Amino acid sequence: MIEVSGYTKRYGRHEAVSNLSFSVQPGGVFGLLGSNGAGKTTTIRALVGLTRPTSGTVRVQGFDVWADPVKAKEAFGYIPDRPYLYGKLTARELLRFVGQLYRVPNADPEIDRWLELFRLTDYGNELIETYSHGMRQKVAIVAAMLPDPPVLIVDEPMVGLDPHAARQVRELFRAHADRGRTVLLTTHSLPLAEAICDRLVVLDRGKVLGEGTMDDLRARTGTAAGGVHGDSLERIFFRLLEEELAEAESRKAEAMG
Repeated sequence: MIEVSGYTKRYGRHEAVSNLSFSVQPGGVFGLLGSNGAGKTTTIRALVGLTRPTSGTVRVQGFDVWADPVKAKEAFGYIPDRPYLYGKLTARELLRFVGQLYRVPNADPEIDRWLELFRLTDYGNELIETYSHGMRQKVAIVAAMLPDPPVLIVDEPMVGLDPHAARQVRELFRAHADRGRTVLLTTHSLPLAEAICDRLVVLDRGKVLGEGTMDDLRARTGTAAGGVHGDSLERIFFRLLEEELAEAESRKAEAMG
């Protein structure tokens, strides 16, 4: 599971994320949504140990990412939006390295299965530096999922993927959660989030505008209730932004007297 408690990140006077708290339970897909600059990637970077919180705590499988980093990092797989892979290795070499690092038993048959799934078998022995962006993204996804991590943390997973691979990845994330794992993802694709996420948090400039299931968010915004006729996540998202803008204008007017 994932636990974020009172997470705040400041850069000088700028507060990128303000007192953010949420938890993601096993068996669920959790979406972290927001416009550019909302604080999504800042939060992800704290969860994977790349950005230290100014205050608050982030835990993965019960381990504080900053107080107990090795145990925390053993518990999750991470798919960044711009994966850095060793270009002078082949995909097979890189995945064997990952398998050894995470002590994956009988890794070679699993690697073959993953390469076949993503139609990379014919390219498995080619250098990664020759790969397209989409092919590299597929390798990054395989590297994260090969150890079958209890927690999967994903930042914009569909960048560069063809439609067939994008559908596969959606199904993989859903299946991973259905097997009792935890999946946290950020995405700009509201239809993707609506299709696979059980719960959502909508951020704007580092603050939570809304949290819960689709029906929770519909109730929060007064939009149409669930079912096939319920309002889309896109409409809910913009309604939350509009409400925040109206509240900000009201606070500004009050401050000016």
